[in-house]
Amino acid sequence: MRARSNVRVGAAISVAVLVFWSPPIAVGEDRGVVADLRREIEDVRRQMRALEEKLKQLEERAGAASAPPPAPPPAALAAVPAPPPRAPWSPAQPMALLSGARGYLNLSFDALVDFGWSTNREVTALQRGDHDPIERGFTLPNEEIFLDGAVDPYFQGVADIVFKLNEDNETEVELEEVYLTTASLPWNLQVKAGQFFTEFGRLNQQHPHAWDFVDQPLVIGRMLGPEGLRNPGARASWLAPTPFYSELFLAVQNSQGGTAFSFRNTEEAALFGRPAADRPVRGPWDLLLAPRYVASFDLSDSQALVAGLSGAFGPNASGTSTRTQIYGGDLYWKWKPAWQSGGFPFLSWQTELLGRRYEAGAAEIRDPAAPDLPPLELPRESLYDWGLYSQVLYGFTQRWVAGLRGDWVTGGRGAFRPDENRADRYRIAPNLTFHLTEFSKIRLQYDYDHGQILGSDSSVWTQVEFLLGAHAAHKF
Repeated sequence: MRARSNVRVGAAISVAVLVFWSPPIAVGEDRGVVADLRREIEDVRRQMRALEEKLKQLEERAGAASAPPPAPPPAALAAVPAPPPRAPWSPAQPMALLSGARGYLNLSFDALVDFGWSTNREVTALQRGDHDPIERGFTLPNEEIFLDGAVDPYFQGVADIVFKLNEDNETEVELEEVYLTTASLPWNLQVKAGQFFTEFGRLNQQHPHAWDFVDQPLVIGRMLGPEGLRNPGARASWLAPTPFYSELFLAVQNSQGGTAFSFRNTEEAALFGRPAADRPVRGPWDLLLAPRYVASFDLSDSQALVAGLSGAFGPNASGTSTRTQIYGGDLYWKWKPAWQSGGFPFLSWQTELLGRRYEAGAAEIRDPAAPDLPPLELPRESLYDWGLYSQVLYGFTQRWVAGLRGDWVTGGRGAFRPDENRADRYRIAPNLTFHLTEFSKIRLQYDYDHGQILGSDSSVWTQVEFLLGAHAAHKF
């Protein structure tokens, strides 16, 4: 509008100039001069109208360019999803550190404290697991720092650092697990590499805070070792395209040390009277090979069944060419009705059966206290051991779980007798667990042990757990 006013003022000034600055006209002078002035004034008016029209068109174009776009129809608005509301923070969330748009480092700390008493003052004679109670009174068997997260779009990483106090109240530290897994391989493939628990059965790869009982089952400790079966290596898995869950695993790991208890382990308890042989890695056949297959089925809307078969094959340290074979089968069944609330009530049954064939090398054993006596001749022989555990858990009401586990192990005949690491033994262990929250629990357990060599003993243990942060979820 300001431009239009300027045009009008300019036109008026032009007309005034033409009128007042034209030479005066005498009366009777030729009237042609007047006609010329009128034509000039009319031309100025036409130019002014043309400028106003042009200005109007320019203003209309400018208004159309700056106008907001037309509102979409209601159907289009309904098709555009509203942004999800931001969930409030919960104490169950992992503590994400150094995270940008996507958190990539979750940190948690989990602690177990045991307190109890046993009729056997040598508690470790009964409790052979590395994270079991070790003495009358208090035990701190497992305090772990757990880190996990996304490395990048291709890998996820896990690190688990464990602390515990021994019988002399000295702190022991171990790098229990540290590994990465692939996140984007085709054809339902996944690869894991690093130090990790071997996927053998159900319990071996679980950390102690995830156990349903205070102590390790007898058969797991006898065949897979007090610390479980774990070592550096790599594992590949394939999720089969079946209508039910079906996965195949194959791990290749180092075969030496206490974490490969039945293999190239030089500890006396694992050699059944034989001295340790010099057994270096001479080829791929001196590594540990561990295949596993597991499948899951929905029996109904409220029942599920998981079944697995496992194996572990590798050399042992009792001879230069001796080997160990371990076979296992496991079953897990769970009932959880559709009307449950917060996971309760539920009923579950879990069992594992293991068998071991240990090729023991030939050896001569001399008694240092009687050097004049002839040595004990131990032949090369195959030693066979079997065992199982079976447990039932009943979550009968909110936060309360009652459990009962039975353990049994036995060993076939061998030249080195008696051997407490192969003797017959069983244990009955009822317990009761109260989950105060998802971050803490209190457990009370009674153990009745009977062994071929040790006789009968009773133990009562109380366990308290607390968790800072949020631990990564465990497999079903």
